[in-house]
Amino acid sequence: MPVRTRLIAGNWKMNRTAMETEQFLGRFDAEMGKAELLICMPFTDLYLAEKYLAGTGIKWGAQNVYPAEKGAFTGEISPGMLKETGCSYVICGHSERRQILCESDEFVGKKVKIVLAYGMTPILCVGETLEERESGQMKTRLLEEMRAALSGLSLEELLRTVIAYEPVWAIGTGKAATAQDAETVSAFIRKTIEAFSSGGVAERIRILYGGSVTGENISSFLREKDVDGALIGGASLKAEELLSIYKKACE
Repeated sequence: MPVRTRLIAGNWKMNRTAMETEQFLGRFDAEMGKAELLICMPFTDLYLAEKYLAGTGIKWGAQNVYPAEKGAFTGEISPGMLKETGCSYVICGHSERRQILCESDEFVGKKVKIVLAYGMTPILCVGETLEERESGQMKTRLLEEMRAALSGLSLEELLRTVIAYEPVWAIGTGKAATAQDAETVSAFIRKTIEAFSSGGVAERIRILYGGSVTGENISSFLREKDVDGALIGGASLKAEELLSIYKKACE
């Protein structure tokens, strides 16, 4: 079985001004281990990330992108703009953008493709609502999201893509899925990728769990064989907790 490098990805969402970020990064000291550490921060903080994190081994990324090189898209940001800040990852299709801003599966798919075209790594977020879960539509929903985003990608592009399973009902609620839930869905995601790819790609793609992850529950998720890390929201805003999660991922 291929060895997949664990990834701990913090998602700050719409938190921290540039001044607050500078204070955080100026004090943030993480000793790099065998896992990868990433912080996805607001656009206004990305050049600060380059200033403080370059050469540390810690990576930084964006929380969104518009799927066009440039143009009359007021308020949006292009992949080229992100690339210039040293971004290596971009979150695509987070449930909050799908739910609040009504982003379609097809639109998210365009984001994944343009992020890859610019040499960055997309973190494709997929997940079901509580209603979809309780009505037995979870797998159908995940299939729709994955097909729209991953169909047409080359094997090399698939390998450069990270998938984050984030059950919508667990985002910001304090109610995490069980480790077994995360494993069952991650295994299903891997099996689905296997069905429309070849060359052992499915076993090499990294799958993260996202949804009320903390320093207390991270180890239970990481013990599962198909879970390769976590996409972390609120806990990533606390330096001590983020470091605690990262250290456990390096064990």
